[in-house]
Amino acid sequence: MNLSEFFSRYGAEIVQRSWEHLMLVTIACGIAILIGIPLGILAVRHPSFRAIAIGTANIIQTIPGLALLGFLIPLGIGVRSVIIALVLYALLPIMQNTYVGISAIDKSILEVGEGMGMTKWQLLMQVELPLAMSTILTGVRVAIVICVGVAAIAGGFGAGGLGQFIFRGLATVDNSLILAGAVPSALMALLADLGIGWLEKNPIAKTSYRQC
Repeated sequence: MNLSEFFSRYGAEIVQRSWEHLMLVTIACGIAILIGIPLGILAVRHPSFRAIAIGTANIIQTIPGLALLGFLIPLGIGVRSVIIALVLYALLPIMQNTYVGISAIDKSILEVGEGMGMTKWQLLMQVELPLAMSTILTGVRVAIVICVGVAAIAGGFGAGGLGQFIFRGLATVDNSLILAGAVPSALMALLADLGIGWLEKNPIAKTSYRQC
């Protein structure tokens, strides 16, 4: 089967599976951001919590993807279990980079803000998070790349995505099917990495840092 015949046969399905893959990663990373950034802030405010939260996230990172999904089978095989697994994998880089970014801020800057009468909430939203945003976005980049790769396992757990091609290719010893899943997945990770990298260097973001 040549390239044109392959795309004629599988082109529509590649688009469909790529969309499913993208949705899995987007939903999981969105949830991880909503959870990970507040946990990172709590880790800054409460050092004892940091050891527990980041230690737990580190342990989760050491569990192979297939094993983690296996532990989640009691919740049902499908999208829900896969998204939970992806969220767990994405938490560590987001939470840790939030902690590192805020912790690295010069304390004198916060003291100036306090002297101007800013509340803790105002300091967080107008000073700490803007100054730490570049570091936080680096954590988001890592989380997205991890999720794109791990989401390929979703194909074996009834959640769709590009992993469907990889598992079918392995079952039939068909390298073209494996590549049909692996290549779009790699391109998705690369584009996401470049996109978040552009946000880090966005002149608007730099302007907000200078204003703070």
